[in-house]
Amino acid sequence: VQLQASGGGLVQAGDSLKLSCAASDRSLNNGHMAWFRQAPRKEREFVAAITWIDGNTNYAGSVKGRFTISRDRAKNTMYLQMSGLKSEDTAVYYCAGRRVRGILSMRADSTTYDYWGQGTLVTVSS
Repeated sequence: VQLQASGGGLVQAGDSLKLSCAASDRSLNNGHMAWFRQAPRKEREFVAAITWIDGNTNYAGSVKGRFTISRDRAKNTMYLQMSGLKSEDTAVYYCAGRRVRGILSMRADSTTYDYWGQGTLVTVSS
């Protein structure tokens, strides 16, 4: 399956932005998908994950309450609504997918994902 991330851009601190990740087929319907991000000179970090079948979500502490992950099963697309953006949110955002739903602790582990999108850059100016 191919994942296509889009929606990044340059925004001001406090603004909102919505990212999308379209999957090319329904191979991930029994698994879960996630957003990760990587800022310059930093490790890739977990942002949020969602289970495809029931919409169960979990978030990194740094974005909880500001970001919302969702999915549209009909469109085979995952979203990340980002609000109250801060300069520290500046990063390349990647979407990832896992074919088989894993335990909660696996969702934040980038090594457990089977597929990755190409990344979309989000720049937040202060």
